[in-house]
Amino acid sequence: MDINIDWRHAALLIIDMQHDFAAPDGSAYIDGTAEIVPVVSHIAQAFRNAQRPVIHIVRLYLPDGTNADICRRERIASGMSVVAPYTSGAAILPVLLPDVAEQPDHRNLLAGKVERLGDLDYAVYKPRWGAFYRTPLMDFLMEQGIRSLVVVGCNFPNCPRTTVYEASERDFSLGIVPEALSGIYPKGLEELTNIGVNVIAGDALFAF
Repeated sequence: MDINIDWRHAALLIIDMQHDFAAPDGSAYIDGTAEIVPVVSHIAQAFRNAQRPVIHIVRLYLPDGTNADICRRERIASGMSVVAPYTSGAAILPVLLPDVAEQPDHRNLLAGKVERLGDLDYAVYKPRWGAFYRTPLMDFLMEQGIRSLVVVGCNFPNCPRTTVYEASERDFSLGIVPEALSGIYPKGLEELTNIGVNVIAGDALFAF
C-alpha cells in the first residue's frame, strides 16, 4: 500500500450503492454495478475489522425533482421514480451493511444529519454528484480525525469521480479500488494517478 495513505486515520466512502442503481432490477440500474458488490462488501468488512469508519453516501430524489441534478430534474418530475425517499429503491444494499444495521432514516438524511447505522457505519445524503457538496461530510470527517479516504461504489464517471476531486481539493490522501468501482475506465485511472490518487488492489484491503 502507498505510504501516502494514513491507514490509522482512514475511512471508506461507499458511493450510491442503493437498490435502484446497484441491483439489476433497479429502476436506474448502472451496468456492471452488481458485479462489484462482493468486492465492496469485503472491503467494507475489512474496514470494520480494522475499526475504521464506513460511510455510505446516498442519493434521494424527491418526486417533484427539486433536489435532482438539472439534467435529471425533468424526468424525475415527470414521474420517473429513482431512489425516492422512503422507498425500497433508495435502500442501501443490505449485504453492504453490518449484520444488525437498519436502513437510514431518510427524513434525517434529507435534514442534513449523519445517520449512524452501526458501531462503525454511517450514512450521508448528497444532493448532487459529489459527496462534499452541501453535506455534513467534511465536518464529520474532521470530528473523526480522518485524513485519508478510500472511494468505492457506483458510477465512476459521475459521483465517485466528483467525490475524489472534491476530497483532493480538501487535502485528503486518497485511494480507489478499480474492481470496486462500476464504470471505471483506463483514462480515468490515468487522470486520478496524475493527481496523486493511489490505485489499490482490493485483495490488499481484505486484511489491512
